[in-house]
Amino acid sequence: MKKNSLWAVSYLAVILFLTYVPILLTVIYSFNEAKLTTEFTGFSLKWYEELFRDRDLKEALFNSLKLAVLSSLLAVIIGTFGAFGMQKVKCRMNGVIEYISMLPIMIPEIILGMVFLAVFSLMGMKFGMTTLVLAHTTFCVPYIFMQVKARLYGMDKSLEEAARDLGASPLRSFFDITLPLILPAVFSGMLLSFAMSFDDVVISIFVTGPKVNTLPIKIYTKMKTGVTPEINALAFVMLVITVLVLAAAWLIGRIGRMSQEKKGGAL
Repeated sequence: MKKNSLWAVSYLAVILFLTYVPILLTVIYSFNEAKLTTEFTGFSLKWYEELFRDRDLKEALFNSLKLAVLSSLLAVIIGTFGAFGMQKVKCRMNGVIEYISMLPIMIPEIILGMVFLAVFSLMGMKFGMTTLVLAHTTFCVPYIFMQVKARLYGMDKSLEEAARDLGASPLRSFFDITLPLILPAVFSGMLLSFAMSFDDVVISIFVTGPKVNTLPIKIYTKMKTGVTPEINALAFVMLVITVLVLAAAWLIGRIGRMSQEKKGGAL
């Protein structure tokens, strides 16, 4: 038993080391005074000043945030109602439809990007933010769909049936009973889709236009000439924003669960 525990601790230590040490080094070298990242010559904030003065990077960051928000919101609507509809309507094709819904995250990104490029070209669409949002929404929907579907299957059906027995319409029952219960799954799926859209490079390269540049593409093009402390500073800023968003999501989820528990106790 002790030997198994030792192996488990060792395995966890190796995973944590490989995962977090590169992040720690990125944070440290973002404060490096020297431009080269091969050695640390002194503490400085000048790369953060350079970062916030770079108009191209700020524009790319704004485009990435706008793209991720729009894509995740559209994916929430499509994925949530898709999962709810499949849970309500039982047919032999449900398994096939569910499998097809998962295809965007199973197909390699480079193939998916080429498909989007061909489709948008045949449709005569102008490449830019619109094509980016459509493409990102497509591969974000499965993340919402999976989360909501799992929550719906684990939900107590008697609550919705009780609301219907008391005279609530299907729409009122959905918004008053079902939606509050699946909201944590919707929110977690939205955060996951936001992160996937915000970090995407491959598909974005195929469907972006000459006047629209996202942050991952901007970083990718800059890294061709080498990693600079300015890029490290940008990575640290993105890391802080991500941690704050996840902390807020955890707090909101905890408040929601406590509120549901109080309502359950009152009933």
